[in-house]
Amino acid sequence: MAQLRLIAVMAVILLEKYGLGSEVSAYGDMYSFGILLLEMVTGKQPTDEMFKDGLNLHEFSKMALTKPLIETIDPILQQEEVWENTMDNANTTHNLSDISDHRVQECLLSILRIGIACSEESPRDRLAINDVLAKLHIIRATLL
Repeated sequence: MAQLRLIAVMAVILLEKYGLGSEVSAYGDMYSFGILLLEMVTGKQPTDEMFKDGLNLHEFSKMALTKPLIETIDPILQQEEVWENTMDNANTTHNLSDISDHRVQECLLSILRIGIACSEESPRDRLAINDVLAKLHIIRATLL
């Protein structure tokens, strides 16, 4: 749970520093941010050899929404020891130690959905920075 909380907090910090106030291209920033979220959740890189013949990280992640979460997320996030170790170090009163917890699954799915929405092919279809930030704050609050 603390591992997921760390991802959510990192995502908020990156978004606030990288996305807000950028004059280069907010649409490009959102795409990059979306890909970063997809990489963090799936453990896959856009240059992975599995991505060919029209399949890319964005499409892989969209298809993954129809499958059990355990088939999609980074194997490191699936290790119970990771959750137990991060919970031990989190000084928290929550009694959540593995990926089977419903709140953890919902938060991971939410982060995956945000990544997909931010990395849409058409820049106009991507989430706005403020919407992403609000969603990430909700995820963080759910885990605290």
